[in-house]
Amino acid sequence: MPKMTTKKKNSDDPELIREWSLPVEATLGSTVRVKGILQEVRSRLPSVVKKSLDMQSGALILIMPENAKTVFRATSSVVSKALEDIADLPVIPREIEDILTITASERKRWLEDGRLPSAGIRTVRLRGRARQITFHVFDPRVVEDLLDRGAVDEWREDDAAAKAENRRRAAYQAKLTRLLKKKEKTKRTEPTPEEAVPGLSGWDDFGSDGLLR
Repeated sequence: MPKMTTKKKNSDDPELIREWSLPVEATLGSTVRVKGILQEVRSRLPSVVKKSLDMQSGALILIMPENAKTVFRATSSVVSKALEDIADLPVIPREIEDILTITASERKRWLEDGRLPSAGIRTVRLRGRARQITFHVFDPRVVEDLLDRGAVDEWREDDAAAKAENRRRAAYQAKLTRLLKKKEKTKRTEPTPEEAVPGLSGWDDFGSDGLLR
């Protein structure tokens, strides 16, 4: 591939420009998702041209110098090919949080209890580091359905009701525990039957005289 020359900012040199609009079913209305799509498409490009592709107003835009026509056409072809099935690109955690407007703790809780189904696991290596991270990804069509039917609002209502019920049960259990402790304490302070019978003065002498025979 020919060597790319870096253009200076604010240059008036002629440019080659191509823009790709992204459908709503691909972005799901999320700028975070658009950035994720950009990163995915860039990953399929040679490193020398990666930064020539950028995002602008929810679309992808490719800008190159006019003297790079061959590279521009080749790069445009790769981008167009990558975008053919971009609507099926799995949704990663930060994207689903933005799309559904949920917190990381909500995502983890609903993933664990099965309300938020996983579409698989992805492992990536952090840039410039040896450490890898593994995370769940989600089916974009499932995410779209959850968004359309307002499932998150229902889940939050269910969670609030469950939390209130748990608090009620905990309060009842605490009250029952206190009553049992109080009852046990009262029982320990009550005299035993032997202690409750008053002493009978002279009883042994009365028996020794044979009056009980």
